[in-house]
Amino acid sequence: MAITAAQVNELRQRTGAGMMDCKKALEEAQGDFEKAIDILRVKGQKIAAKRADKEAKEGKAYAYVNESGTVGIAFTLNCETEPVSNTDEFLGLGQMILKAAIANKPKTVPELLSLSVDGVNISEKMTELSGKMGEKLEIAKYALIEGEKIVSYVHANKVAVLVNLIGTNGIDVTEAGKDVAMQIAAMNPVAVDENSVAPEIIEREKQVGIERARQEGKPEAVLAKIAEGYVKKFLQENTLLSQTFVKDAKISVKQYLESIQKGLTVKSFARLGVGR
Repeated sequence: MAITAAQVNELRQRTGAGMMDCKKALEEAQGDFEKAIDILRVKGQKIAAKRADKEAKEGKAYAYVNESGTVGIAFTLNCETEPVSNTDEFLGLGQMILKAAIANKPKTVPELLSLSVDGVNISEKMTELSGKMGEKLEIAKYALIEGEKIVSYVHANKVAVLVNLIGTNGIDVTEAGKDVAMQIAAMNPVAVDENSVAPEIIEREKQVGIERARQEGKPEAVLAKIAEGYVKKFLQENTLLSQTFVKDAKISVKQYLESIQKGLTVKSFARLGVGR
């Protein structure tokens, strides 16, 4: 059957697909709009599959904390290029995902992707937009934190941070939480304190210390001892509470929190960077 320009334009407005793609889909569907939309969705799925091996290093970071400050959500929505990350369609997808996450509080990326919005799950909506944009789209990282006081911070739309504070003793510690979240965004600590550092990280740094001392010509008998000092310095510089506070180089993050409220500290945090 003959497909009119008006039909093609209407389908293009509804789907955002290219003019020729819309015309071909309508011809294949014999003018049935719903079938044509499904055809375009299938095409989008094929395009997305072809780009599965591409690297999605651009995108936006999102964070949210509920009114009571007890639940925090953060994720990164990635694409291949910066221009795509600034389109209305991409930004709209990010907001849609955020709203769905807030409403349902999924615990993992697969759970988030399976959420249904207007009868279509998020995974399918991402596939559709991937087909339209011609780029790989993915939710690379996701975090859900529940606790006594959660504070969020997003830096330049590229790094999202959630901080879980305990020991608030009923006072408002939002500003202190923001300060600590900014510290995390800037300094990227590996853990809250040395007790929460993964053993494999400590072992790796120990081996780095041993090899460095060996290359400096130190005797084999003292390599392990020297490495212990190297690991100690690493933990001081790379665990949150031991780090020098970025707003006051005379104190640590732990000391800063104690100055706000005795017993105030960080139980956990999440730092999600786009493409990192």
